[in-house]
Amino acid sequence: MSLERQVRAKLASKRNPEQEKEAQEWIEGVLGAKFPPGEQFEDVLKDGTVLCQLINKLKPGSVSKINTSGGQFKMMENITNFQSAIKAYGVPDIDVFQTVDLWEKKDIAQVVSTLFALGRETYRHPEWNGPYLGPKPSEECKRDFSEEVLKAGQTVIGLQAGSNKGATQSGQNMGAGRKILLGK
Repeated sequence: MSLERQVRAKLASKRNPEQEKEAQEWIEGVLGAKFPPGEQFEDVLKDGTVLCQLINKLKPGSVSKINTSGGQFKMMENITNFQSAIKAYGVPDIDVFQTVDLWEKKDIAQVVSTLFALGRETYRHPEWNGPYLGPKPSEECKRDFSEEVLKAGQTVIGLQAGSNKGATQSGQNMGAGRKILLGK
């Protein structure tokens, strides 16, 4: 099997049809329109128009111009505009797919992962009251301890310190000692 075939097989194995279906249902719920029947998930998203419409629904005005006609570069520009808009929305740069992942269908699993990252980010925007995708991100659990509690904690020796009620590992020897042989 050629290397290219192996790489394609590995990328195809990363795809999760259930996650793709969940992401598609979320996009349809946000946009209020169904995907065209019979078309594959990645084919609907390929030109970037649906993605731009999606981010514009989440945050109006994120993508000012959506290219609906023109050459390949205009369609790829849609994908780039979507990527910039979701980064501005709060999606971490590391979660954003590369343009070729979608345009050339190289890594659709990464595209779905980006959609889930965008879906999680919607939880952090109180102005959004539509459907959500993925689990809710955890929130900070800040604790304020009094000065008395902090001082009491300084007298406790934790188990990580290597001591537990006087019992230590000093004097223990596991296996043979290290021998350094000079001149050999």
